[in-house]
Amino acid sequence: MKPKVFIILGFLVAVGAVLFITSSNKDKAQQGGETAPSSRQGPSGPATEITFLYSTEKKEWVESAVVGFQQENPSIRVKLVGKGSLDAAQSILDGKEKPTVWSPADSAVLRMLESEWSTDPQRGQLFATSGDDAPQPLVITPLVFVVWEDRAEVLQKASGGVVSWKAIHKAVASDQGWPAIGGKPEWGFVKLGHTDPTRSNSGLQAMLLATLEFYGKRTGLSVGDLLKPEYQTWVKELEKGVTRFETSTGTFMTDMVRFGPSKYDMAVVYENLAISQIGNAQGRWGNLKVYYPALTLWSDHPAALLQADWVTPEQQDAARKWLAYLHSRPVQERALAFGFRPADPSVPLKTQDAANPFTRLAPQGIQVDVPPVAEVPEGSVVRNLLTMWSRVVGSAQR
Repeated sequence: MKPKVFIILGFLVAVGAVLFITSSNKDKAQQGGETAPSSRQGPSGPATEITFLYSTEKKEWVESAVVGFQQENPSIRVKLVGKGSLDAAQSILDGKEKPTVWSPADSAVLRMLESEWSTDPQRGQLFATSGDDAPQPLVITPLVFVVWEDRAEVLQKASGGVVSWKAIHKAVASDQGWPAIGGKPEWGFVKLGHTDPTRSNSGLQAMLLATLEFYGKRTGLSVGDLLKPEYQTWVKELEKGVTRFETSTGTFMTDMVRFGPSKYDMAVVYENLAISQIGNAQGRWGNLKVYYPALTLWSDHPAALLQADWVTPEQQDAARKWLAYLHSRPVQERALAFGFRPADPSVPLKTQDAANPFTRLAPQGIQVDVPPVAEVPEGSVVRNLLTMWSRVVGSAQR
């Protein structure tokens, strides 16, 4: 056989071997549901993987941040898991989720899980209570009412110039609908939107704020308050205005824009969601505006580095770098574009950027200053509030 033939055969064998190895590696990566091994290697070996379990309200901000973090930290791989705060808390308690870092929508859910986790002393402490590893807010946003302006004007006249829970209660509790508080008969019954408080954090916050307004409290809510029959009757009457308890806060904003006041006259949502959608509503069904309740609650999106036995020291170190990146000035400033208020108090809310929502959406009611903020109750109070709601309201929905 001629030398040229040997050379050609050798070349073909080599190419075939390369193709076989490459195909084999791809198949293994696909079967394991992961990226190819080369993308998981750091400068000095395999990357340390951490799991970041977070509430979905901040999905776009988190996904934007992780891209930059991975570029700067190739030795760390962040696995993102988005899940509703209450579902995530229950999953951690049941052992179905074992994250390195958990960031629910607010501290109320964090306290509730902490309280329930501590009922078994063998499990040890779940979060650090002091020092640098203690839970710290990532971004913040208050709870607001989003109301069609003509409906809001009627509510304001009925309650001394503000949109209040008591005014909403008076409207929804009456069989006369909107005319009960001076509204137009053609508006029909008052249609309120908020999420299921047993499955969504914004629904839980809505119930907390309504309860505090009922008692005229800003702090000190007790389990005993939740047991009083007159209060439970008031809650049941208030919830007559909600035809369907959704699990996603974003559903209300989308449906308000899509269907107008035929679907919802008003909804209780996070400010950041109102910011993301309210511009789309103008000119469709009238003027949709944001109104801040007399008392509000922060969704402070705390990030907790878990102290559980499934988190290794290497993962803890990697998680600290990830959290430091999320708290860095550029990433905090970027939160504004997603409708959040940065947790870093040194980042101004109003800037010269024409796209800044706190300037651009002022005519729609978005404001920098917020009303007094309620104190988040203890975990046992939160759990009993959910139990009360399930007994008084939830059972009627099934």
